Amino acid sequence: MLPIGVANKAEASNCCIRSVLSNVTGKWRMIIILALEDEPKRFGDLKRCIGDITQSVLTENLRGLQRDGYLTRTVDPGPPVAVSYELTPLGRGLLEMLKPLIFWSHEQMDVVRQFRMEFDREQMG
Repeated sequence: MLPIGVANKAEASNCCIRSVLSNVTGKWRMIIILALEDEPKRFGDLKRCIGDITQSVLTENLRGLQRDGYLTRTVDPGPPVAVSYELTPLGRGLLEMLKPLIFWSHEQMDVVRQFRMEFDREQMG
């Protein structure tokens, strides 16, 4: 088994598994990576593609993904100024790892819904 246990906060902050996973498994970051699968996108296009994300949350997540090397940010001075985002080779590698999880999630949704309904019924009664 991979070393996932830690004894304290210092060890947790130095754990490579926790460091990488915490930065890529959030809902928004996974969706952003999926949204960039086919082509680079401008900020507004990303926001429209995702739909239910605020501008500030999108900005924060794009910066985090850029910081870790999963995407690049390109500024075209225009006019008008245009900022676009594109997956790097590291980001493409991550996308390929995420795709099986995404497909599995889609395929299992009915089963998960059923378990949720059963659980909720048990909690109510």
